Amino acid sequence: MNNIGNAVSPVGHGHVFLGTGHEQNERKTWGVIVLCGVMMLVEIIGGSLFGSLALVADGLHMSTHAGAMLIAALAYTYARRHANDRRFVFGTGKLGDLAGFSSAIILAMIALLIGYEAVSRFLSPVPIHFTEAIPIAVVGLAVNIASAWLLSGGEHRGHSHDHGHEHAEHHHDSAAHRLATPLGNVELSIFEQGVPPRFRVAFESPTFRGTTPVLGLETRRADGARQRFSFVNRATHWESVEEIPEPHAFEVSLELADGVHDVIFQEPVQEQSGHHGPDGAAHRDYNIRSAYIHVMADAVVSVLAITGLVLARTFGWLWMDPLAGIVGAVVIANWSYGLVRDTGRILLDMDPDQALSAKVRAAIESDGDELVDLHLWRLGPGHLGAVVSVVTGEPRDCAFYRARLRSFESLSHITVEVTHTAA
Repeated sequence: MNNIGNAVSPVGHGHVFLGTGHEQNERKTWGVIVLCGVMMLVEIIGGSLFGSLALVADGLHMSTHAGAMLIAALAYTYARRHANDRRFVFGTGKLGDLAGFSSAIILAMIALLIGYEAVSRFLSPVPIHFTEAIPIAVVGLAVNIASAWLLSGGEHRGHSHDHGHEHAEHHHDSAAHRLATPLGNVELSIFEQGVPPRFRVAFESPTFRGTTPVLGLETRRADGARQRFSFVNRATHWESVEEIPEPHAFEVSLELADGVHDVIFQEPVQEQSGHHGPDGAAHRDYNIRSAYIHVMADAVVSVLAITGLVLARTFGWLWMDPLAGIVGAVVIANWSYGLVRDTGRILLDMDPDQALSAKVRAAIESDGDELVDLHLWRLGPGHLGAVVSVVTGEPRDCAFYRARLRSFESLSHITVEVTHTAA
């Protein structure tokens, strides 16, 4: 057995694993803090001037709301400023998840306090000043709606990599692989921007560009189907004569003057964690999500409070006010539990997407090799780390398996270990 340990990334690569919308979400969160801070001061000062204890109490409640937002905002700012700090081995991308976890704990404490106060009022009813309480609840709801609007749209699909060496260059409507060959770097891509999809081969070296022929290309699909492609010279690149049928998932053998080069094309992979679309767990920004849940929790409490107060004043049902508090506490506790569960999984480095893990395994083992160890974990919104250990009887190096994983765009930091079995 010959063990060869290799990191696929060259020395000097970056470790910036922040989500695409990081700075935008940071600005949104600070905006909500300003809004809540202004409202807090107005209520406390107004309540003090006009002798309204309820107004002062709601102002103090708004201060706790602003404090929760402050956790999220500081996490964004710190993560951005220390993104290149070498003390953080895998960057600061998970700081937002830590802030989300902390916010979830605060939400749980708020739910307990609301529940305790509601039960106390069931057992010992207190007089309610409807004239003051209802307008304050309405104003609080308006502030929460404005805050929710500011924070909306904070979760994005997609991500920016500071790992250009690990991923092929992707165009809007193409997939590409860069090959290191004796003829220099060669890019093999599928081009389909407004035209039928075709293969393109481009030589980076001016010495070989336009003069070195592409001898041919063959695709092999999972069902065993094979297809040959011929090429014509387009001056700046070589283009296949034949169109590429869907889906664009196959093994490719590219024949150049220096030999045959094998790569794998796969359909774009999204981290799914049980559902599709832009809210996939591997892309989700749990820091902005926790801030949004705080706002929505407060809005739910405001709606329930308004409902309970109106019914209590109209029909004399004083028990409606504490009942609304209990319902609100249950709703907030449920949201808190979900946020603790999701962020806790990330902080404990649990597999962020088992479906993605299965596809990585299939890509590595598609040609008879054995994947003996795979570790997949989240580095930040839209960024995953992977450790791959392969056993093979073929003379393949880490670059070969690196090429096989290029189509998994979220794999931002990959380490490959290859073990060759004895001939």
